[in-house]
Amino acid sequence: MRRSVKRALGAGIVGGVAFAAWRAWNARAPHNERGVEWTTAPFPFPPVPRPGAPAPAAPAEPAAPSPSAWTEPNPDGTCPPTHPVKAKLASGIYHVPGGANYARTKPDRCYVDETAAAADGLRPSKV
Repeated sequence: MRRSVKRALGAGIVGGVAFAAWRAWNARAPHNERGVEWTTAPFPFPPVPRPGAPAPAAPAEPAAPSPSAWTEPNPDGTCPPTHPVKAKLASGIYHVPGGANYARTKPDRCYVDETAAAADGLRPSKV
């Protein structure tokens, strides 16, 4: 055999033995003994803000609907004729007259129209 092949073979054997020794030592070492836990960092690292860049404008807050846009439902669970749109606040959905689930919906609020309910952050029912 040539001398360079013997050296490469010897280096590979030494590297393999060193790796096996490191794995055995790492398996016996106590983990997280100081309570420190390491996590990987994202690459590339997050950009650092630089001065001189204009700050983005804050989005305009939607105007709150007037208090007369909605009312409490009647004690029997129906909406008054002036406020026919039924709304459930827990689900964030409103129902319009003639909709599939309008008759069985027990409203939390009753709105004048769909735009008032949408302005209050509710979405229309899918059916």
